[in-house]
Amino acid sequence: MPVAVAIAAVSELTPGRYPQRATHALYQDAIATLLAQWPIKPGDIQGLLVAPAGMADGVSDNIFVHERLVEELGLDSTFAETVNVGGSTHAVMAIRAALAIRAGLADGVLCVSAGRFPNVGGGGAQRNTRMFAHPDFDSLYGPYIPPIYAQVATRHMHETGIGRDAMASVAVGQRAWAIRHPQALMAAKGPLTVDSVLAARPIASPFHLLDCSVPCDGGGAFLVASAALARRINPQPAWLRGFGEVHRRANISQLRCLDGVGGQAAAQAAFRMADLTPGDVRLAQLYDSFSYNPILGVEHMGLVPAGQGGRFFLDGRGAPGGDLPVNSNGGLLSFGHTGDASGMSVIAEAALQVMGRAGDRQVSAPVALVHCYGGMMSEHAVLLLGNVS
Repeated sequence: MPVAVAIAAVSELTPGRYPQRATHALYQDAIATLLAQWPIKPGDIQGLLVAPAGMADGVSDNIFVHERLVEELGLDSTFAETVNVGGSTHAVMAIRAALAIRAGLADGVLCVSAGRFPNVGGGGAQRNTRMFAHPDFDSLYGPYIPPIYAQVATRHMHETGIGRDAMASVAVGQRAWAIRHPQALMAAKGPLTVDSVLAARPIASPFHLLDCSVPCDGGGAFLVASAALARRINPQPAWLRGFGEVHRRANISQLRCLDGVGGQAAAQAAFRMADLTPGDVRLAQLYDSFSYNPILGVEHMGLVPAGQGGRFFLDGRGAPGGDLPVNSNGGLLSFGHTGDASGMSVIAEAALQVMGRAGDRQVSAPVALVHCYGGMMSEHAVLLLGNVS
């Protein structure tokens, strides 16, 4: 049996805009928030993993964030690294931390991220095209992020026969969850209807405005810990039962079929490690840059049969009151898409639910699945969290 490892503590900054705070200051805020909320002692942290700072701002002179934070925190770390796997960075950090603890390198590993969402217009759009589009097959057409994702959504709609009403149902359900979350960015905007999502202004077919995640700033931190340390900090940690990751390509134009995306393989590895099945999952936190991502996600995670993701959301099964809650914090669509820190909220919500600390949105979640991806769905990481080790 592998050594038991858990997420012992987790906290988040409230998503929004922080023009008065430098990106590094947001890292400091995220750590301060965690330490204020949990009984973590300085000696509990032997490892530090962070996401790069300033990528969304086009800043490249502060990529070794871990060095500054080790110094500022006064840590004597056995290891510290800056990790970049795009939107899957935070799940990969949890995996790396677990492996380090199981190898005896540390009892506690602090994982931290903070950032901003890049400018989606003007020069920001051009920079994003260079980052995410193939230089020979894509860039010459001048795409930006929504049209690149739209290619996959359109293909999935063609193969499964789902319509825009299914994607609208995803947005409606996640807004309903966000209204229950005191930190969710879009909670104050009130509930959505399928008609209001369908009537929103077009962005890139099939996406309209409310099918798109909400750009903002934010961040958070969590502590991955050995069993003894986790139980000292938290009477109900979120145990890391299984995990898997897959890295396959850089560009959507190199994707040959939807089954080649990679999420399925990562999920299967996680289920094998945990000795669990998709039927054991009671909560799914699925990275949702756009409203079709959870539709594809519930299929690729094995939570519904292939082609049935749209029907799952049309039937309200992922929304409050449904039998398999999806993105119970509102997801990136309504909680907020926090730039370089996106993916942190996906893990934080799953951990809080398993810990029984989710407040008004608490569901019964003895096993929660987390799926994050980086780039243009290029690399995938899946975590299975449980309330028993």
